[in-house]
Amino acid sequence: MCRNIRTLHNFEPPADEHEVHEAALQYVRKISGATRPSQANAAAFDDAVEEVTAATRRLLDRLVTTAPAKNREEEAAKARARSAARFAA
Repeated sequence: MCRNIRTLHNFEPPADEHEVHEAALQYVRKISGATRPSQANAAAFDDAVEEVTAATRRLLDRLVTTAPAKNREEEAAKARARSAARFAA
């Protein structure tokens, strides 16, 4: 998975539209191999981002869990700690 795509499910507050769109954009960039498409491919690229955004939103809206919602700040702190331990020299 692309390292810039983050888990969006089961957080409080829930993922907003900007986060969903950014994840979709990263996904389309990854699979297309282009961070900025050519003019010839811009329409296809933009359409793909919108379709993936819509599919992601539908998925997030339909997922259910019994686990308590995670706190974004706590999860970010855990990730920083893992990274620091992994890359400590």
